[in-house]
Amino acid sequence: AGLRPICEFMTFNFAMQAIDQIINSAAKTFYMSAGRVNVPIVFRGPNGAAAGVGAQHSQCFGAWYAHCPGLKVISPYNSEDCKGLLKAAIRDPDPVVFLENELLYGVQYPMSDEALSKDFVLPIGKAKIERAGNHVTLVAHSKAVELALEAANQLAGKGIEAEVINLRSLRPLDITTILKSVVKTHHIVTVEQGWPTCGIGAEISAKIME
Repeated sequence: AGLRPICEFMTFNFAMQAIDQIINSAAKTFYMSAGRVNVPIVFRGPNGAAAGVGAQHSQCFGAWYAHCPGLKVISPYNSEDCKGLLKAAIRDPDPVVFLENELLYGVQYPMSDEALSKDFVLPIGKAKIERAGNHVTLVAHSKAVELALEAANQLAGKGIEAEVINLRSLRPLDITTILKSVVKTHHIVTVEQGWPTCGIGAEISAKIME
């Protein structure tokens, strides 16, 4: 019984006003009810830096929410990511934080025939290799994927073939895809808009060292 609400924030910086409900209610209810009560809610909105906004409206909350047990955290890059992962988030039995990027709202991306289907859904927790390469692995999420692809194009001009991984999901993190790539390239660079201390890149580095 019940609905599957979608809570939209004008910007995820305003989610600070609701962080108690997100962290202490939505994320914990399933566990505190001994698995009897699911909380299928989606929190979505712009995340990270945007145009013409101050520092308090430019933060990336990817690592913040990925740190919290009970939440699933999605950070899409292009149109296919947004369509397939938002549908997956709405159908998921757990609370999902859906971090969009305002600077990508006006960008048009090609859509495959598969993605145009009304049945198109992407799995949460599975990264995508946007570009194959053998010399270095570039790992990014959201708008940083665009930066990684641009860097890969420039590196290709110098004979360096970079593999670009679009994380799509921050929690759960697809460490398997990352490790397979690093075993092949032996080098990795992580790219994100968040702070470096205890960030997504730091978590990836720790997982690789483990």
